[in-house]
Amino acid sequence: MNYLWAKHDKPIMRKKIVAGNWKMNKNFSEGLTLASEVVNIVNDELNDDVTVIMCSPFIHLAQVAKNAEESDKVFVGAQNMSEHTSGAYTGDISAEMIKSVGAEYVILGHSERREYHNETNEQLAKRVDLALEMGLTPIFCCGESLEIRESGKEVSYVCNQLTESLFHLTEDEIQKVVIAYEPIWAIGTGKTASSQQAQDMHKALRDFLAGQFGQEVADEISILYGGSAKPDNAKELFSQPDVDGGLIGGASLKARDFVEIAKSF
Repeated sequence: MNYLWAKHDKPIMRKKIVAGNWKMNKNFSEGLTLASEVVNIVNDELNDDVTVIMCSPFIHLAQVAKNAEESDKVFVGAQNMSEHTSGAYTGDISAEMIKSVGAEYVILGHSERREYHNETNEQLAKRVDLALEMGLTPIFCCGESLEIRESGKEVSYVCNQLTESLFHLTEDEIQKVVIAYEPIWAIGTGKTASSQQAQDMHKALRDFLAGQFGQEVADEISILYGGSAKPDNAKELFSQPDVDGGLIGGASLKARDFVEIAKSF
């Protein structure tokens, strides 16, 4: 847990989380090798109370979930799911299917899904509801483009994503959601988001959540950084008071790098 202290001197215990998003990488055998390596290194080296999540392509989920049973720190998540429970939706995967293979988390609203598949805040609100109903923990992604960042409207834009997809939830429900902030403007653009910029946005999001759900609830919600965290910058990022871990892309495809990031708290 990430132990902090609130103004009322009550300890705040947020989960420290490092989630790996494999994206569309690794064939079946490569994926199983990666999962096995992650589990073994975590069991041998990770002493801290950190939750490690592998979000693999759908083809790996069942077997990766079996591998994860060998560690009490490693869990499995899907990279997306449908807002429908079942039916004629070719190519889609339901919350029930994800749950049935042993996964416990699901990424929702990743910037690539929003951009390439035109996923909307309204769709994502429905997916959040279905995930929670099925007992899955949503990793809800939010973030802004370079154009929005340069216009100075980044905070209002990202907060609107929370409003439209999460603010219908109850206090109990929102505490079951993990939020991941993606500085889309700093991913593959040559621009770099500093640890202070990450902290500033995370703090703004937590304050915004507190305005809707109360400070005590907001203080319990883990907010992950999704901006290209690597072994050489993770420690500085994770030292920020409102950064509770990372949603890791490329570095999650190398077991050693991924676990080194998890060891950076």
